[in-house]
Amino acid sequence: MNDKVISFLNSDLLDKYLVGNTTTEENVKVEAYIAKYPEVKEAFNTMQQHLEIVAKSNAIEAPEHILNNILSALDEKPVIALQTVTKQKTWYKFSIAASITALVFAGSTFMFYINNQDLKRENQVIADEIFDLRSDIDQNNLMLSDIMQQFKQLNNPETQKYIIKGNARAKNLKTVAYINPIDKTSMIDVVSLPQLPEEQCYQIWAEVQDKMVSLGILNETDSQLIPLPYTENALGLNITIEPKGGNENASVEKSVAEISLKK
Repeated sequence: MNDKVISFLNSDLLDKYLVGNTTTEENVKVEAYIAKYPEVKEAFNTMQQHLEIVAKSNAIEAPEHILNNILSALDEKPVIALQTVTKQKTWYKFSIAASITALVFAGSTFMFYINNQDLKRENQVIADEIFDLRSDIDQNNLMLSDIMQQFKQLNNPETQKYIIKGNARAKNLKTVAYINPIDKTSMIDVVSLPQLPEEQCYQIWAEVQDKMVSLGILNETDSQLIPLPYTENALGLNITIEPKGGNENASVEKSVAEISLKK
């Protein structure tokens, strides 16, 4: 249901048209909407049915003795009785018309309320979809920003590239480290890691003077550039096999790859 139809249904033109209280110009507009939009036609038919039901339910059959009383009154006082009956009929018509109008208004109000609730639900769904879309856009922009930053780092002439290959314990191991001492950034590209038992993992270390500083755990799923903590004055990089979850101290005897960072 488009906004144009909703705006029309929320107006009182259809109600006024139904009770014959519209201008010629309004008649043309209402009839055009009924002919063009199925929603308007359905609402008009529903209101007509409600009006017929209300009219029938308010139709009261006069008791038989009323007719005899009226005829007697006409014989005695025809003029006065005629005026009284006329007044009664007039008030009766006004009463019926008022009842019909009230019920039609109540029915149309309920219909508009239902439509309004549907519209609110649709708007909420659209709002949620827009929120999700904005969230996806923000995530994509963040990913794009990270990729652009990595690209700048890789193409920076100050960035140094180190290829780390595995020893006899892990012949198929291959990683590439990118270190920029000027920007103080470092990244690693995990090219391939041999399969390990579930209770073990690969851990990378930076050799600083007489100690080994953990830079994190390497996973087989790390098939893209991942950042590493930059370590000032690092003398080399070392990859070891450690218990699952990593170790606080490097198991140097289980080293599978190492490279010197000395100039």
